[in-house]
Amino acid sequence: MRVIAWFVRIVVFLFLLGFALENTEPVVINFFLGYFLEAPLVAVLLGVLLIGCLLGVLIMLPTLLRVRREATRLRREVARKAPINSVPGESEALAAPKL
Repeated sequence: MRVIAWFVRIVVFLFLLGFALENTEPVVINFFLGYFLEAPLVAVLLGVLLIGCLLGVLIMLPTLLRVRREATRLRREVARKAPINSVPGESEALAAPKL
């Protein structure tokens, strides 16, 4: 399974490398007030991808923090309600057999 995973990684890497080597032509990005940026197409695409990933993480961050806080609160609640001197599975072993 690891061999297949590494094979897929190598194929994806070679595909992305070939894409980058084929898209080195400079492109001009025009901003407001006459500002512009001239960069290779692959750099612009990777930059836009990076900005999109960062925005996605920032948008998901409040939800992630809320869920982690709730999970911590629930773990504490379970730890408080669990009997201290019990052995896991003990209650099932002492229960009357079901017929």
